[in-house]
Amino acid sequence: MAVGRRKWVALPAPLGLERGGVLPDVRLAYESWGRLAPDASNAVLVLHGLTGDSHASGPAMPGHPTAGWWDALVGPGRAVDTDRWFVVAPNVLGGCQGSTGPASTTRHGHPWGSRFPALTIRDQVAAEAGLADALGIRTWAAVLGGSMGGMRALEWAVGRPDRVRTLGVLACSAAATADQIAWSVPQLHAIRSDPHWRGGDYYGAPAGRGPHRGLGNARRIAHITYRGGAELEERFGRRVEREGRRSIPGGGGGAPTPPIRRYAVESYLDHHAQKLVHRFDAGSYVVLTDAMNRHDIGRGRGGVDAALRRVRADAFVLGFSSDRLFPPYEQHRIARGLPRCAHFSVVESPTGHDGFLIEHEQVGAVLRQALR
Repeated sequence: MAVGRRKWVALPAPLGLERGGVLPDVRLAYESWGRLAPDASNAVLVLHGLTGDSHASGPAMPGHPTAGWWDALVGPGRAVDTDRWFVVAPNVLGGCQGSTGPASTTRHGHPWGSRFPALTIRDQVAAEAGLADALGIRTWAAVLGGSMGGMRALEWAVGRPDRVRTLGVLACSAAATADQIAWSVPQLHAIRSDPHWRGGDYYGAPAGRGPHRGLGNARRIAHITYRGGAELEERFGRRVEREGRRSIPGGGGGAPTPPIRRYAVESYLDHHAQKLVHRFDAGSYVVLTDAMNRHDIGRGRGGVDAALRRVRADAFVLGFSSDRLFPPYEQHRIARGLPRCAHFSVVESPTGHDGFLIEHEQVGAVLRQALR
């Protein structure tokens, strides 16, 4: 993997895990923009979603095949103004874009694979706290995140309330719901039932012999939840790209073969499946999806409402009108429970859950106000 703009921090000690045990030799990849103030008062933490990475801003380049996922919002003069703020975006623990994950090599010289421990969102935030310590950042001026990044932002503010001054939560829930878990279960089954999964120990297999089909199918399922139903209908409807019949080697008589019908929306899902297979690791997908399923800020804290009351930060919460993975009522529950929620709104958007990545103008206006 080309390095690109990535930098690394190695944690000084093994990371204790919420479910028991420790993870040794943890390192996090991150990128940063702007300059840290002498008193470290201008640091902003930006947290990515499930298959995101540290490249929140900047053009495509070696090591970064696409432009930053929040490039329209993070940069000089933008909503998160890097002329003013020192912005840090880490690759999540368990990921595959430079941070320690299932594909990482252990001190014994072998990939973690199936031996990589189950993680929780709290474990990921604990690793990010170690990154902040290494950078000399005691308190974040703001912690911002959407989807899985929103889960981590919320966990930062609940679990470390003295380290977050402003909290920005977009398109996530306070705890994983049965509906969200139900959408993820067939994704995990798709990967684990791929014959090339090998129980998670496929690292080192010949090129093309990993669980790519399972990962692609997982992405097809997930992408349905990322976009709005009305948007898919408007863009694709029932349009058919190709129709015909299968050819049977050897030909011959008998009953005609059933027709092949390829819908435009099917090609769209195939496209996104192939894109992910070429840039993401199935093992990380399983570990991170499982961590999202375990998300519950109220676990061991007296429930969600009691956990939200621990937050001291000024907060803003955004939902998206057509989000069917994290419907707006989930964000309303968060906003209602936060002691200092300065702003709650639902962005009117046809683009579904991906609105937090797409609706730059509306999201940017809220970010500017929150960071003012």
